[in-house]
Amino acid sequence: MGRTALLVIDMLHDFLDPRGSLYCGDEAAKVIPAVKDLLEVHRRSGSAIIFVADHHPPDDKEFRLFPPHCVRGTPGAEPLPGFAPRPGEYLVRKTRYSAFWGTDLENILREEGVDEAHLAGVCTSICVMDTCSDLRNRDLRAVVHRLSVADFDPEAHAFALRRIEKILGGEVVD
Repeated sequence: MGRTALLVIDMLHDFLDPRGSLYCGDEAAKVIPAVKDLLEVHRRSGSAIIFVADHHPPDDKEFRLFPPHCVRGTPGAEPLPGFAPRPGEYLVRKTRYSAFWGTDLENILREEGVDEAHLAGVCTSICVMDTCSDLRNRDLRAVVHRLSVADFDPEAHAFALRRIEKILGGEVVD
């Protein structure tokens, strides 16, 4: 039996601070305490802790779809208080929706012996869902914590949770 990991996705100022350039909204910001609680549970249980963070160059092509956000070296790309890695934990910086694209996440999971990954953070319909899809494509068990994920679009959030369960085979738990 392998190890469990917690992927804490995009708990960054630009998404969850009302002054952020791509603020997900007050409803999304309400998950911050739930994600902090989940993080502490996983730390106590010895899970591998992996913070995943958007980290774009100033001219990223993603900005054709979304306003510039989480630009390298800006305050918006910084984690919210309480969401920085501690010694022995990981930070995976990404430039695309999935935490796997162009990162060393797959190697980290392999080196840590992970066979089950729990997901929390934002945005459910984008980075959470795409990362979940890539976990399942690697035959890793994916568990999404419904009370610890959020999106700027409530309909897209609901769709993503259904897709994660019905199509991707992820488990959605409270």
